[in-house]
Amino acid sequence: MSRAFVKEDPNPDPEPRYDLPDPNSQYFNEAAARALIEGANIGNSISAENATGYRWGDPALVPYIRAILDEAHKNGNERYIQLARRYLSKTEISIGRGG
Repeated sequence: MSRAFVKEDPNPDPEPRYDLPDPNSQYFNEAAARALIEGANIGNSISAENATGYRWGDPALVPYIRAILDEAHKNGNERYIQLARRYLSKTEISIGRGG
């Protein structure tokens, strides 16, 4: 492999931290949806999945992702529009395959 593609930095980037309420909080799912979108935005969906316990495309978060999509439309945030649509698209695929 070309050295141009080898990361030589021995210190990997620190994992992002997500400000999440207690999982029993009524606000947890909303915060989890935002964390998943933020994680995808920085190219680290796995960290958000690990922090929230939800996987990308989990149908339980659809109402919150739709709210993020609406907000992104109002604010003209094209990146979040793209990510929210991807999430919803993955959800439709998951539902269509039975889970």
